[in-house]
Amino acid sequence: MALQALYAVRQGKCSLREALKFVAAETNTPPLAGAMAYCRRLAKKTIEEQEWADETISNKLENWELGRVTFIDLLILELALVEMVNFKDIPSKVSISEAIEIAKIYSTDESPGFINGILDAVYHELLDKKVISA
Repeated sequence: MALQALYAVRQGKCSLREALKFVAAETNTPPLAGAMAYCRRLAKKTIEEQEWADETISNKLENWELGRVTFIDLLILELALVEMVNFKDIPSKVSISEAIEIAKIYSTDESPGFINGILDAVYHELLDKKVISA
């Protein structure tokens, strides 16, 4: 749900509030349900930390520029990174696994491996810097 909302916002189609309202209606999720509240927090935090997430992703790209990363892969990576760092109640490995599963559904055949590689590299860097714990 967060991916769908973020996609709409970043495409300039609507505000986060409007996107979340649409996603809630499409998924039959009550706006005050726990899943929708989590989606709202994650999407909002990802929008706030987009610059940091994109810089972090860029630093892990080898012989590749951020602009060449498919849009949906970029959104999945941003969401996962923000969740790993800001949502301590979710284990980082779970964030990575979920990102890979989402990529299998919404992106290309190569995307799950690409996303896993980037997130794994960032995971180990964040562990070393003690930003996250295992």
